[in-house]
Amino acid sequence: MTSEITYAEVNFKTESKSSGTNSKSLSDPKKKTSPHRSNPSFPKLLLTSLLIFLLLLAISFFIAFVIFFQRYSQLKEKKTLKEPIPRFVECEKSNWTMGEKDWSCCPKNWTSFESNCYLISTTSVSWDKSEKICSETGAHLLVINTKEEQEFIIQKLNENYAYYLGLSDPEGKNQWQWVDQTPYNESVIFWHEDEPNNPAENCALLLFRPTTKKWGWNDIPCSEMQYSICKMKKIYI
Repeated sequence: MTSEITYAEVNFKTESKSSGTNSKSLSDPKKKTSPHRSNPSFPKLLLTSLLIFLLLLAISFFIAFVIFFQRYSQLKEKKTLKEPIPRFVECEKSNWTMGEKDWSCCPKNWTSFESNCYLISTTSVSWDKSEKICSETGAHLLVINTKEEQEFIIQKLNENYAYYLGLSDPEGKNQWQWVDQTPYNESVIFWHEDEPNNPAENCALLLFRPTTKKWGWNDIPCSEMQYSICKMKKIYI
């Protein structure tokens, strides 16, 4: 019995190439139809803008804080300056003719003239002690700026006493200066005749001379015990 042999030829290469060609042709359209990618620089631009905004915001807060602190310091300083001043209980309307509605006030027992308040002492101490007493009340020793002020003050004084002024010549070189740093004005001075006359007398006072029957200024040693006059600005409310 003769056996039959059947030969079959299978071409795998042909099928492989064919399938490879088909898969490639099928994948190409997918690449062409893939979705459009977003611009990668956009997030960076957004982040940069956000950082700039936060920086500007921080700078604004810092500037606002500095301004607030400065104003707070000014208010605190003003409050501190007012604290040593005695209780203000004597006030009066000022400048009625100009429609001014403010009240001008001086401490109790102080005398009022124009925009200032004055206190005449009742005890005698040295010049340095007099200035210290005045400064403790928020004032300073009397500084005379006008003839009208001089005339007003002498009407309140006792002719039997002398009163320290806030005027001194620390180095004895005839370079007189006021305690509040007001310039020493040669056109507004009221020295008695032949005064000042002694470089060793470094402080000035206001006194009455019976011989001339006039009030004027004299130089005197700062250690002498004399009365004094304190002066401060009025408070407006």
